Amino acid sequence: MSQTILRVEGMTCNHCKMRAEKALQAVSGVESVKVDLAAKEAVVTGEAKREDLVKAIVDAGYTVVE
Repeated sequence: MSQTILRVEGMTCNHCKMRAEKALQAVSGVESVKVDLAAKEAVVTGEAKREDLVKAIVDAGYTVVE
């Protein structure tokens, strides 16, 4: 099982954190998600493709910094 770390910009509150987590959990192949609001980071475990994870974050209204 692999782990993907995404730097997420635009999250400002716990609602944002939960929205980002929900968006990532909906991606096929995701086993678990942990979003750290203070670090602006999402750690995703599973076999999901990075581009699918990035799309989920962007569709949720946030930006992924490479």
